[in-house]
Amino acid sequence: MEKIPMTSGGLTELEHELKRLKTKERPAIIRAIGTAREHGDLSENAEYHAARERQSFVEGRLAELEDIISRAEVIDTSSMSGDVVRFGATVKLTDEDTGEESTYRIVGSHEAEIASGRLSVTSPLARALIGKSMGEVIEVTTPRGSKAYEIINVAYG
Repeated sequence: MEKIPMTSGGLTELEHELKRLKTKERPAIIRAIGTAREHGDLSENAEYHAARERQSFVEGRLAELEDIISRAEVIDTSSMSGDVVRFGATVKLTDEDTGEESTYRIVGSHEAEIASGRLSVTSPLARALIGKSMGEVIEVTTPRGSKAYEIINVAYG
């Protein structure tokens, strides 16, 4: 089985989601199915079919989370330092064309959320950044064309 790299925070988030689905969502769905069954004919009972569909989704997500958690390889970034970009680094970039600055933390693919500044290690930008140092300029091919960024800061922790 292939290990899945992630931060300890990412693993904690997945474990919380797993616990929530098992302790809150699953029992609520079972109650909803029971209530819908009490209404009689199941073939034309929209509430029953909606609850069963939700149950299918939740059970699929539970299986997915259990698999991810079992294969998780937590990478401790607290002891990392230096100016070379690696997994777990928080990288500040300047767009060479616009001068706009942005900051991203390179994390595992299951914890990535670009709106929160968490960039998947498998994304084109993160792959271009890995192994580069502060002060270097990288080029990334995006759907809108090629973009150049200068690495202005690398931090860990």
